[in-house]
Formats: sequence, structure tokens, C-alpha cells
Amino acid sequence: MIFKNILKITTFVLFIAMFISCNKTASKTAEVKKGVKPIPDNEVAIVEMEQPVYGKFTIELYSNVAPEMVKRFKDLAKEGVYNGTIFHRVNTAVVQGGDPLSKDDDPSNDGTGKSNKPDVPAEFSDIQYDTGIVGAARSMDVNSQNSQFFITLKRTPEFDGKYTIFGKVIDGMSNIRTIAGAPRDGERPMESIKIKSITIQTKQ
Repeated sequence: MIFKNILKITTFVLFIAMFISCNKTASKTAEVKKGVKPIPDNEVAIVEMEQPVYGKFTIELYSNVAPEMVKRFKDLAKEGVYNGTIFHRVNTAVVQGGDPLSKDDDPSNDGTGKSNKPDVPAEFSDIQYDTGIVGAARSMDVNSQNSQFFITLKRTPEFDGKYTIFGKVIDGMSNIRTIAGAPRDGERPMESIKIKSITIQTKQ
């Protein structure tokens, strides 16, 4: 009887361990949609920078590829969450922003924050990361997309199938390159490069 009870308990513990292990594995991988051609929404995002030297740029959005992330981006833009945030990470491959914590006076927490809304699950596709692609930043958890986004400056194959693509810069890429060329300390621009506003507008 004791042996049978021990066996039952051992089996139960192994089952729980396998369940946890499977969940951890699932959190690190996500299905990649294949063969999906991006179809631009009838709305675009106009990003206006606070400093005139950085101008503005336009992003087309792909709801047919990443509906949840596009919805999140539009919602946050309409709520003004992005207004006053900065591009906190700049290197030769990307410029990254969208962190609400970058509005405060503590530069050490820039890049660690997100909105007060739940994280968005991964919506990976086989669209390639090329110049001007807009992707959703995340942590090690593939289902941790939230508010932060990045824009690629060149073909970046190491991002393919690993980060949700939800748009592309279709006008003002030269301004993105100006942002990328700003003096920086490591990956952080030495002067805050601030977003004045992101507005969602119907295509003209």
C-alpha cells in the first residue's frame, strides 16, 4: 500500500514537472505565419518629433499580419501614451522607442517599461526585416510585446521570425537616419530624441 502511494505521488510530481517544462518551452517559441503578404491598413501613423531637425515620418500598419499589435499601437497612440517618450536605443541596425518610463528623469530605467495594458502575444511572420520595417520589442518571453517598438535601418536577417512585424516606414526614412546618426553614449543618444506626438490618420 505504501509503495503504491509513493508511486502515485511520484507519478503526479513527474506530471507536474513535465507540464511546467512544456509551458516554459512554449513561452520561448511561437508559430511563424508563412506566406502572408502585408496589406496596409486604411490608416497610417504620423510620428512627429519634438526637435525640428528630426522632422516626422509615416508608418503604414499591417493588421492582416499582426492585428493585436496594430490595435495596441493605435490605442496607445490615440491615448497619447507615446507623446513625450524618447528613442532610448540607437545603433547601426535599429532605433527603438515607445517606453513610457522614458518620460521620467531617470535614464537608467529607459527600455525597461511598458504600458499599463496586458502584454500582446507573439504574431510572428516570415516577412523579412528590411529597411524601414517596424517591429515590436519584447523581453526573452516571446509573448511580451507591449508598447515598445523599433525601426530597422537595414536588412537585419537575425530578427526574421523572432519579432512581430506590424508596419513599415513609408515616408520620412531620411529622418530616421538622422535620428540614427545623432551622437550617442553606447546605444543611448546623448541628447533626448523625443516624440512630440503619434497620430492615427486616414490615408489621403
